[in-house]
Amino acid sequence: MIKSMTGYGRAVQTFENKEITVEIRSVNNRYLDCSVKLPRLFSYVEDAIKKKVKEAISRGKVDVFVTVNIAAGTDTQITLNRPVLESYLAAMKSIAADYEVQDDISVTALTRFSDIFVVEKQEEDEEQSMKELLSVADAALQKHTEMRIREGEALEADLRNRSVTILDLVSRVEERSPITVKEYRERLSAKMREVLESTTIDESRILTEAAIFSDKVAVDEETVRLRSHFDQLDSMLKSGGPIGRKLDFLLQEMNREANTIGSKGNDLEQARTVVDIKAELEKIREQVQNIE
Repeated sequence: MIKSMTGYGRAVQTFENKEITVEIRSVNNRYLDCSVKLPRLFSYVEDAIKKKVKEAISRGKVDVFVTVNIAAGTDTQITLNRPVLESYLAAMKSIAADYEVQDDISVTALTRFSDIFVVEKQEEDEEQSMKELLSVADAALQKHTEMRIREGEALEADLRNRSVTILDLVSRVEERSPITVKEYRERLSAKMREVLESTTIDESRILTEAAIFSDKVAVDEETVRLRSHFDQLDSMLKSGGPIGRKLDFLLQEMNREANTIGSKGNDLEQARTVVDIKAELEKIREQVQNIE
């Protein structure tokens, strides 16, 4: 199967203390260009995500967006600094006893002293976090790939339909080619009669001129090669995989044959057919730009 370079995938998973979201977007590009945006705290996962992307995608501009929402308070631990607290208590009781003031010590009063608390941030388990982030990235990549496959199926169907249209037009060129030579011979014969003002003309001369003209306008080689190129296109589509670049080169060869056919013909009807062939080839070229 073939895949489109354009795709989107999103996955969300909730773990013990955090929710991880990974979004992947891709568009056409000549080579693989991957950009990963994630919180600084988890920057150590960037290379691993890029490796995952490289394993799944061979060509395209890929943007990966990672967001991590950590549950409030789960990453911090608050404890009492008991020596400091006891020192405050002793000092406050001494004030009450020594200066005969009301002893109104309360928890609320003590919490005004921020240094009685010790706030500790829990260390991030990098190995576990990487495992979780890559798990979500895998899920997003899977959805991204599924979309690219669907797009690829649509592209393949369009390419095959346009191939049939072009081959029908090629058949029209092949059918018209001998008629063009016949008409030229008739025009040449009429012209010679007009010039010579006689019904007696040199048939061998007409046949020679017609043969020369036929050789000049013959498009048999070009149409055979063009059909061969479409056989190659069919084989590539059946083989699947990342064939975008190969198809691009093949389209260049197809256009070259179509241009040669157009330059050889001096027949209006055939010229119109060649224009139609080139128009269809251009549409195929546009579609090929989307194929991985």
